[in-house]
Amino acid sequence: MKLKFNLKLTQIQLIVISSLFFVLFDNFVFFKKSYEVFHNIFFVFGLGVLLFIVISTLLALVSNRFIIKPLLIALFLTSSAAAYYMKTYGTIIDDKMIQNVFETDTNEVRDLLNWSLFLYVFLLGVLPSFFVYKVEIVKNPLKKELISRLKFLVLNIVLIPVLYVAFSKYWVSFFRMHKPLRMYTNPTFYIYSLGKFIKEKYFTTPMKFKHIGLDAKIEKTEGKPRLVVFVLGEALRYDHFSLNGYQRDTNPSLEKIDNLVNFPDVYSCGTETAVSVPCMFSPYNRSDYSDKKAKHTDSVIDIINRAGVNILWRDNNSDSKGVAKRIKNYEDFTHAHIKPYCNDFECYDEVLLYNLQKWIDERNNSKPILIVLHQKGSHGPAYYKRYPKKFEKYKPVCKSNQLQECKKEEVINAYDNTIVYTDKFLSEVIEFLKRNQKKYKVAMYYIADHGESLGENGIYLHGLPYFIAPEAQKHPASVAWFGDNFDINVSCVKKIAKNAYSHDNLFSTLLGLMSVKTKVYNPDMDIFEKCRIKK
Repeated sequence: MKLKFNLKLTQIQLIVISSLFFVLFDNFVFFKKSYEVFHNIFFVFGLGVLLFIVISTLLALVSNRFIIKPLLIALFLTSSAAAYYMKTYGTIIDDKMIQNVFETDTNEVRDLLNWSLFLYVFLLGVLPSFFVYKVEIVKNPLKKELISRLKFLVLNIVLIPVLYVAFSKYWVSFFRMHKPLRMYTNPTFYIYSLGKFIKEKYFTTPMKFKHIGLDAKIEKTEGKPRLVVFVLGEALRYDHFSLNGYQRDTNPSLEKIDNLVNFPDVYSCGTETAVSVPCMFSPYNRSDYSDKKAKHTDSVIDIINRAGVNILWRDNNSDSKGVAKRIKNYEDFTHAHIKPYCNDFECYDEVLLYNLQKWIDERNNSKPILIVLHQKGSHGPAYYKRYPKKFEKYKPVCKSNQLQECKKEEVINAYDNTIVYTDKFLSEVIEFLKRNQKKYKVAMYYIADHGESLGENGIYLHGLPYFIAPEAQKHPASVAWFGDNFDINVSCVKKIAKNAYSHDNLFSTLLGLMSVKTKVYNPDMDIFEKCRIKK
């Protein structure tokens, strides 16, 4: 027996029904946060009416009989996923998050898939899409359709002053003082963000590539060449380092190492990898950084490479976000399948040290070497996948990517275990460097790209817009270590380690560590300049 579906609707009727669905079922987070701010259920209802007006007006203006169905189906499916991530992780779908979506890899996508997401997509995406697909659109004459739309748009316009009068004392506060609330509207804000992303990427004036540091050269120093390992961490917040006073011993290895310096007051350029990584290597400070400028300007890696330093970038994360695209030696270990460091899906960070000594031994020993190791680190939500079983120090752990369904203690346990593993990894990097001290002046510098939220105020992971992101997402961990023969006064560095620093310092700090001389080097931004031993 076939199910008959004979419902007929005009385009305006379908727009009204669809807009009501978006408002009522895809905006739980927006209404919840609005009520928490204003504590007035009637004003929240007024916000719902305004959101309906905005959504339905946009649909009435851009849709026609030929595109209304595919447009609504695409919006239902996308909005259902957006509703899930906003509800589950506190995510805001801004242009930076959309950039993350386009730049993520399959492993990261797999970690975010679960049955709750599928249920959201089915109930809020597939079912209304099926309804839209099956409904029959009434074919009105063009004149009648235009008059119908005009009447609907006039009604929407008339409702706006009515809403303003009804809740006049709230609107100024909503639009001026609580702008972040609008970032939770679904689908309007992610549509705006997508348009902003597309405009920035494809429709802005082409920018000529800017080469800087063309005068870069290796400054002659006495003794052995330098071997520096820069470890680029992932999602490691400073306050879960026991080196920073965390009550758990998450740094059992690093705490025993001489000449190690901890930096407790470092802030990131962004709250997501797609922003922080290109920003920290670029010549731009966070205040004047843009993705477009970074992609069309030499990074510090380009300058050091041009100066004649041997550079190797090894990646166990999604990629270098364009930073390493112009250097010769880039190695991707995300799907290396090297035992015992890798399983069928991904590799642990220790794989980054695999055959590294062989690579060094094959270089020209008279030239300095810079090695960048890009960790998987503490990337969520599947923290339990980031470390081998023997590093599961804190139990029980959350073994789900639906962090909100785990106990807070389980989420923190799994996250802290990733730090214990990073602690071990960093200590192995240092031991590796110690074995090379006979031929090189050795040093390691570590900093994470951003921090991580672990459920505080219902927020998980990272990626919130910087101006509303919590401290935990903007305050990453950072340490440095210097070999006995490196021309840095460690006692001096320890005295200045508690000063405030940021990703903005990395550009000149790396130039200084590699002893690369160039006019774009700023000694005031080099963390270690004041502690350099001059010979």
